[in-house]
Amino acid sequence: MNLTQKIIKAHLVDGNMVAGEEIAIKIDQTLTQDSTGTMAYLQFESMGIKKVKTELSVAYIDHNTLQSGFENADDHAYIQSVALKHGIRVSKPGNGICHQVHLERFSRPGKTLIGSDSHTPTCGGMGMLAIGAGGLDVALAMGGAPLYLNMPKVVKVELRGRLTHNAAAKDIILEVLRILSVKGGVGKVMEYCGKGVLSLSVPERATIANMGAELGATTSIFPSDETTRAFLKAQGREEDFIQLSADDDATYDESVVIDLNKLRPLAACPHSPDSVKPVSELKNVKADQVCIGSCTNSSFADMLKVAAILKGKTVSPSVSLTVSPGSRQVLTMLSKCGALADIISAGARVLECACGPCIGMGQSPKTDAVSVRTFNRNFYARSGTASANVYLVSPETAAYTALNGYLTDPSEFDEVKVTLPEKFEINDNLILLPEKFPDAEVVRGPNIKPFPKTHKLCKNITGKVLIVCDDNITTDHIMPSNSKLLPYRSNIPYLADYCLNPVDPEFSVRAKSEGGGFIVAGSNYGQGSSREHAALVPLYLGIKAVLAVSFARIHQSNLINNGIMPLVFVNPADKDGISMGDELCIADAPAEISQGSIVTVLNKTTGKTIETKLELSDRLKHIMLCGGVLASIK
Repeated sequence: MNLTQKIIKAHLVDGNMVAGEEIAIKIDQTLTQDSTGTMAYLQFESMGIKKVKTELSVAYIDHNTLQSGFENADDHAYIQSVALKHGIRVSKPGNGICHQVHLERFSRPGKTLIGSDSHTPTCGGMGMLAIGAGGLDVALAMGGAPLYLNMPKVVKVELRGRLTHNAAAKDIILEVLRILSVKGGVGKVMEYCGKGVLSLSVPERATIANMGAELGATTSIFPSDETTRAFLKAQGREEDFIQLSADDDATYDESVVIDLNKLRPLAACPHSPDSVKPVSELKNVKADQVCIGSCTNSSFADMLKVAAILKGKTVSPSVSLTVSPGSRQVLTMLSKCGALADIISAGARVLECACGPCIGMGQSPKTDAVSVRTFNRNFYARSGTASANVYLVSPETAAYTALNGYLTDPSEFDEVKVTLPEKFEINDNLILLPEKFPDAEVVRGPNIKPFPKTHKLCKNITGKVLIVCDDNITTDHIMPSNSKLLPYRSNIPYLADYCLNPVDPEFSVRAKSEGGGFIVAGSNYGQGSSREHAALVPLYLGIKAVLAVSFARIHQSNLINNGIMPLVFVNPADKDGISMGDELCIADAPAEISQGSIVTVLNKTTGKTIETKLELSDRLKHIMLCGGVLASIK
């Protein structure tokens, strides 16, 4: 077996390990963050379960840390209190980004992890089967339920040779994105192997696994080997090590080969992570802002390389440089070894250990700016400035760009080498243990509103088409994420006014005036973040179904969990025959769902009948007929 199959087999609760068939796997660990966590914990509370059933669950506060009003602080107080009350550890603000901290302190080879954040696969760099999911799926796992998913195909990504010419782990995943596209990983696990893996540190592997989310992949995974052992030993956790790898005769569904010797620094150009070009072809791109950090590239090793490049130099007068260490451990070690002083002396603005600019939480660039970032997404307007152009690069490329003022190819310079210590700084005093707070009581501020209720699926479903969208609509389009809206992640009624605003500012007004209706979209609808709000807000607005050419995995699951039908066109060309304002009708949705996978939609405006697919297991059919997961449980 390959490594993916081995871990799934060890955790299989139900189903057969046949690609495309529904399986259920036991979940060992969960994580949440404060942007998605409030809703996940409200859902968990509604189940009436006193204590979590997992081996380990951690609530991180790392997203909404810009506190310009009471809302974010209220959410933090709620998350901390509800987590401690139910046996969940809490990583307080300032302790770091969930994926970086979890990799350092809690990741364990061979274990399963799901998190209410699409970049949960970061811990695949440690040999975990780590999967991003909607908040409700995480809440169910905390309650002891398995995770249901379709058995993924497994793609063998063979890495040959070793990185040279200041090419970095970021360039490896950008190359995979260039080859496969943002849709190339849907329904698949990317399993890395080959001699090239041996030369990659755990943080480098984590960078690659992190951005596997941009492929639409279920997750990415690396073997657990002596490099893994060394990282765990440096973290004081060598006892967590087990050796894991694919069998020599393992089979795969697909394969990709990357020759690291030939790889040169790359950049993802606006506005998609798969719009990849060599940095050497982008030398005339003038940079206004450079942002280094995020859960993709904020490890101690990344920061040491940045410090080495900046040492003794000064950032270009035209560039605003920000640096966000990924964890308090990283920041502490930078300060003790002197690297932080090198970064500050060069003119960098050092931000707190949090997601920050990556999710539009501050540092929005100026009008028409070029922002060069080490982050994982460059979707339109995600930076907070709609007119900005964002490029995604490695820390090495970012640092040289900050000095020169133009996108700069680091292969023109001597190779940057850093030495990592055998022991990392360990201080977990900002991780709260629930056993030390036996009398914790839940604190609820006025910004925390109940999540919208679902209803049993109606027999006759009618409504107007409220919007017709193009391909690759992201969850950032559906439910924008910026410093103005993130404080209201626990307030669905407020967020409803901004649904699909980047695509059509009148959408929410139209949805409310029509009492709900239908959304029509192209391929890969709902790519990007796992945010459940992209389903909860349409639910609040009365969206009955989304008709699309195809869906991203997590968003499709979130729609089903919340009782909204994700209907796939049998004939993709039928999308072109639907216009905004057309009245659609599904005569007997419950009967069609119960009997098979075809749901017939009548366009009453044109008189045309449209066939759509809703391929559901018996379990998912029951959920859809009940009106969502929580309704089916009750």
